[in-house]
Amino acid sequence: MTAGVQTLAERVRAGKARVSDIIRTTMEDITRRDNGLNAVTNVLATRAMNAAAAQDAYLDAGGTPGPLAGVPFGVKDLFDLEGMTTTAGSMALADTPPATQDALVITRLIRAGAIPVATLNMDEFAYGFVTENAHYGRTANPHDPARLAGGSSGGSAASVAAGLLPFSLGSDTNGSIRVPASLCGVWGLRPTYGRLPLDGVYPFAASLDTIGPFTRNATDLRLVFSALTSETPPSATETVADSQTGTLRVARLGGWFAKNLAPELEHGIARIMNHLAPGMW
Repeated sequence: MTAGVQTLAERVRAGKARVSDIIRTTMEDITRRDNGLNAVTNVLATRAMNAAAAQDAYLDAGGTPGPLAGVPFGVKDLFDLEGMTTTAGSMALADTPPATQDALVITRLIRAGAIPVATLNMDEFAYGFVTENAHYGRTANPHDPARLAGGSSGGSAASVAAGLLPFSLGSDTNGSIRVPASLCGVWGLRPTYGRLPLDGVYPFAASLDTIGPFTRNATDLRLVFSALTSETPPSATETVADSQTGTLRVARLGGWFAKNLAPELEHGIARIMNHLAPGMW
């Protein structure tokens, strides 16, 4: 199983791991274990290894590692990757000219040191909640292959839940990050509309589309989201608190939204609210 985002980046920064070794091992693991999962549609072998070699050379020359140094990731197959056709999970787009540049959020992650290694399965044109793709097949839930991974970002959630990747990117218009994150038991963030740029992301409903990450823990989610939101990535030691303005407020919805909650969920929400500082809600 691939280590988490923070762990991998710390190992690279400490000189305890070579980026090329991390990327090679990750792709070998995908080849070996994805057969029964079907989360990955393409492995970006040449691109990923070239990027890893370049990053190793940069670090060997004394370059400053980014906050996501050497961390592999995958993207739902509706994010543009330079030189590849963006299919949005459909063979109807197979003859579309290759993308001329990466999606903007991918560029931001690369600047932070992360390396894209795979495209990930999805419901065709992001229209669905189960990742049953007529062209690429069904993505299984890593916890029980007989069950669904959810959708439409099922490949993104399943690849993280299975430990194939430390993080991935998905999209959410009507639950396509939240549903698979829930079913696969990983952290998924659907940001506020407009918080992350959609440049180079194939649209479903442009006035509602959002994009966001999947990770295995909250610390990794924070690190990835920080890189996604910053045109100039933070240093490896900067924390979210360093860049906050103090204006964050959190609201807890009542009324209809408070009905029929499972006791465990009610307890979890209450714990989160109790951790907030006075005045934040």
